[in-house]
Amino acid sequence: MSIAPVQEEVTSAHADEALDVPWITLVWNDPVNLMSYVTFVFQSYFGYSPTTAQKLMLDVHHKGRAVVSTGPREKMEIDTEALQGYGLWATFQKDL
Repeated sequence: MSIAPVQEEVTSAHADEALDVPWITLVWNDPVNLMSYVTFVFQSYFGYSPTTAQKLMLDVHHKGRAVVSTGPREKMEIDTEALQGYGLWATFQKDL
């Protein structure tokens, strides 16, 4: 009979998050929002410079979509909901 402690496997929520990264938030082209408004939203919400915000807006306009943020799933859900709150067509997905 042994009195040694039983080893327990400890898992960390942070380890699970690390396996879950990266996720992306996409903004899709739509016929409703002006390009200037989309640029404004990118600057306001993400704090992007005017140059970066305009480049992303042009990707949305010309390519049909742009990846505007990357990170853990929870953060991408928050970003997506915020962008939808601004009236943009936004989704999130696991980065391929």
